[in-house]
Amino acid sequence: MQRRRLFDMKLKLDLHDIYNKGSDIDAALSAVMEEAVRKKASVVEIISGKGSGALKKHVLRFLDQKDVKALYHRVEKDSKNWGRLFVHFRWK
Repeated sequence: MQRRRLFDMKLKLDLHDIYNKGSDIDAALSAVMEEAVRKKASVVEIISGKGSGALKKHVLRFLDQKDVKALYHRVEKDSKNWGRLFVHFRWK
């Protein structure tokens, strides 16, 4: 039987359904970040879609806030799909 490492949990947030609702986007981002911290997830995948890029910029601005930035280790922009970001966490 193979054991899963404690920090292999990955969360996913797809923003397609709320792409034009700023307060809902911020609430969804806050909720997934809080869940990641609570569950000690290793990665959060955020799908903003390709569109005009405005939603991705909104997500990046959210992640760049000082209090949010303190929660995670780094943000990775998917080189094969520019409508997707990965937020990586490092737990001790």
